[in-house]
Amino acid sequence: MRSPELKEFILKHSDLFWYTPQDKKVEISDSALVETILNYGDKDAFIELSKLMGLKKVAKIFYKTINKSDRTKGNYSELCIHFFDQVFNKYAH
Repeated sequence: MRSPELKEFILKHSDLFWYTPQDKKVEISDSALVETILNYGDKDAFIELSKLMGLKKVAKIFYKTINKSDRTKGNYSELCIHFFDQVFNKYAH
């Protein structure tokens, strides 16, 4: 179950989830939420997501997704993977 703050965060950034119907946006998976914010969100969105979910949880979801298969890894740009790998190695471990 999502916290009210996380639901509010998703709705605040609903334009990033253009592919999801408005009434289903708060139901997106954690992996879709993290992937979208890391790929398309700005610095403030990443910081807010990290505060709401916890940096370690965001890192865990990120690594689980990129290590799952080449297809899911392909959802992140190489630049995004490199950047957040550096961030998470420094601050989440």
